[in-house]
Amino acid sequence: MSAEAIRVGVRRPARRLFVHQLRSEQLVFWRSREAAFFIFLFPLLLYVLLGSVYSGKIYGVPAPEALLAGLIGYGCANTAFAGLAIQLVIRRESGILKRLRSTPLPPATYVGSLLVSTLIVFALQAAALFLLGRALYGTPFPSDAGSFAAAVVIGAAVFAALGTATASVIRSAEGSSAVVNFILLPTAFLTGSFGPTRHYPAFLRAIGDVLPLRYFINLVNAVYLRGHGFWTQPQALAVLAAWGVAGLVFTVFRFQWEPRER
Repeated sequence: MSAEAIRVGVRRPARRLFVHQLRSEQLVFWRSREAAFFIFLFPLLLYVLLGSVYSGKIYGVPAPEALLAGLIGYGCANTAFAGLAIQLVIRRESGILKRLRSTPLPPATYVGSLLVSTLIVFALQAAALFLLGRALYGTPFPSDAGSFAAAVVIGAAVFAALGTATASVIRSAEGSSAVVNFILLPTAFLTGSFGPTRHYPAFLRAIGDVLPLRYFINLVNAVYLRGHGFWTQPQALAVLAAWGVAGLVFTVFRFQWEPRER
């Protein structure tokens, strides 16, 4: 048997394992009513509520379009950061991650399937937000679908890295939701996910200006509201890359598969 045939034979089982685990992750997510509501449906509900409050223009565009871009940012952080962090902590503390290490499933396959599953959920959520905006407010779809898709992948990757890093320091499953939401909700308000921040006190705007969600929203605004390519925002891309690398490095050194000792 040739070396190439051996490599192909190895890749096929690995691919089947990945597809099987990805399917399992999707089934687990959609069967959880809490996850389906708070992670997938909650940003859609917020969009309906905020769309009924704001009128006129924001950032020089109709308010529903600006709010849609902001909630794309919030949805990304809610799904890839909050949802992933809570899920990992619960699985670690309940011993699921420890048991997975003793199975034939490679850790890289498990992590990859979890990340791709998270990206699928966020992509579906973004599509649902655009369809909802179109139906309720007549908002347009992205003029450059390729750039928008790239922005979605970049945002999901960065916040997934930050989510795994945060899971590394949360000690208990009981406190995971409180800790994550304590981080996420103020971040969303400070970075403009729920509306403009120009009337905030200067010190609050200064805090918002260093947070990764601010730069992801800037990236989405550029692509969706102004029709620019994602590559036209080098500052936003650089800051997001820095946060993503920091989260990844922290995860590599601190993440644990076994429950923490109480």
